[in-house]
Amino acid sequence: MKVLAINGSPRKEGNTYHALSLVADQLKGQGIEVEILHVGNQLVRGCTGCNMCMKNRDEKCVIQGDDLNLWVQKMKEADGILLGAPTYYAGIPGTMKSFLDRAFYVATANGNFLRHKVGAALTAVRRTGGINTFDQLNTYLNYSEMHMPTGNYWNVIHGTKPGDILADAEGVQTMEVLGQNMAYLLKMTAGNTGVQPPEMARKIYTNFIR
Repeated sequence: MKVLAINGSPRKEGNTYHALSLVADQLKGQGIEVEILHVGNQLVRGCTGCNMCMKNRDEKCVIQGDDLNLWVQKMKEADGILLGAPTYYAGIPGTMKSFLDRAFYVATANGNFLRHKVGAALTAVRRTGGINTFDQLNTYLNYSEMHMPTGNYWNVIHGTKPGDILADAEGVQTMEVLGQNMAYLLKMTAGNTGVQPPEMARKIYTNFIR
């Protein structure tokens, strides 16, 4: 099994990358392959609403100049999708939004080939606004009828400089629990009904004042 983790941050190894890696470590520990795809530093045009992907039914967006069609095929081939983005003005960064609008519309217009895959989302934020971003990311997964694993809190982790999030004990635990639950759901959707669910973690509580 394979999960495609999509990094929507302009920074290759910023806090979004570290958050994705926390989840990925749990998946890899259970034998699941993970590829982190960095799209947040690319030039990606927004969807124009031309509907050509629906008319042509060739699993492609007609907009040229980026690698979106290659990325869409990676999404189709993966068993699970993990969306990660930083929080910009309480929302998804522009490049990531452009990618998501086009990629998920291509998938939907071509038989909804993301349906019943496992999909999860997370966001990294300095202080507040993360819930808005998290909800926006989940909209794409929900609309596509994907199976959505959860953490033991909202999948939001806090930090400013790259690596700061590793000091957010509650956020780290949330990412690790998400990874465990995602692995469990991936195995269940693969038909392995004998898989035991992960043990419930003793909840870690933190606040902004450290």
